[in-house]
Amino acid sequence: MKELCVIFGGQSPEHEISRKSVTSILNNLNKEKYNITTIGITKNGEWYLYGGDYSKIENGDWEKDRTNKKAFLSPDASDKAIIVFDGDTYSKIRTDVIFPVLHGEHGEDGTIQGLFEMSNVPYVGMGVMASANAMDKTSSKIVFGSAGIPQADWVVVLSTDDVEIKMNEIEKKLGYPCFVKPARTGSSVGVGKAHNRVELESALMNAAKFDRKILVEEHIDGHEVECAVLGNENPKAATVGEIMPTVEFYDFDAKYNDNSTKLQIPADLPAETIEKIREYAVRAFKALDGSGLSRVDFFVKHSDGSVVLNEINTLPGFTNISMYPKLWGASGIEYSELLDRLIELAEKRVR
Repeated sequence: MKELCVIFGGQSPEHEISRKSVTSILNNLNKEKYNITTIGITKNGEWYLYGGDYSKIENGDWEKDRTNKKAFLSPDASDKAIIVFDGDTYSKIRTDVIFPVLHGEHGEDGTIQGLFEMSNVPYVGMGVMASANAMDKTSSKIVFGSAGIPQADWVVVLSTDDVEIKMNEIEKKLGYPCFVKPARTGSSVGVGKAHNRVELESALMNAAKFDRKILVEEHIDGHEVECAVLGNENPKAATVGEIMPTVEFYDFDAKYNDNSTKLQIPADLPAETIEKIREYAVRAFKALDGSGLSRVDFFVKHSDGSVVLNEINTLPGFTNISMYPKLWGASGIEYSELLDRLIELAEKRVR
């Protein structure tokens, strides 16, 4: 059997989403193929070996398990192991592959991927540079622009900028409504929509709680669609799905707590539009030098049907309502098989 280490939790604002995702993943992994070691990271950054019931992960009760032991991934490339502490002694659990089910900061931004590289253990997902560029929405916009992929117009606001001057620039260049996003969060954490200057200032102040760099984008009136990508050197795109929220925009609560949001798979779009989205999704993935997986989000304008790239997610949600596994399911790859393929891609990835 393959020794698989699954890591969840983390210090990002998306900690709770990680717990939801990993619960689904652990329940769908083929236990006849993998001997699973589970590492949980608390919001304070403490690493523990968790061997308890998977059902206690989603609500956070796993942290109360008295059998938890301090554990971490050894940075020593000769170990390829999890170091587990038990009082004054320690032991090693060898691992063949790591599956980091971590969203956001310190999870999909290249930081923990650097540790995996040092440890010389194959891991699911994108590498250090691809993860870092994808996580930073301003960096990824530069990369995608160089790849010739249409995007919404944008303005960057730094913590050191004069807010009044920046708001004048935003009003002149983007107008209202506009979207305000922390540059390096996911799951719509800290995202706001501004219809006027008062709302813009409020949205900027809220986004600044999560990042010193803020991205402000023009509003695109269109269908919100997503495409799943899978592969390494020759990635493939699944079909396209459309999100139909009942709220004004698809924020954190709409994504994970509002059961009224509908997903249309495949999206009700012309065949040529779906193919264009799939083409752009693969192009964006390759532009980042991607590997493993990503979910690429787009708008399709109501006015003329043109396609506009929104953003890319290198470790998208894997909850029971998440679009990434649903898109591959609609494309003929069921959840468990999808996990198998991701682990195989991790082992095959050329560094």
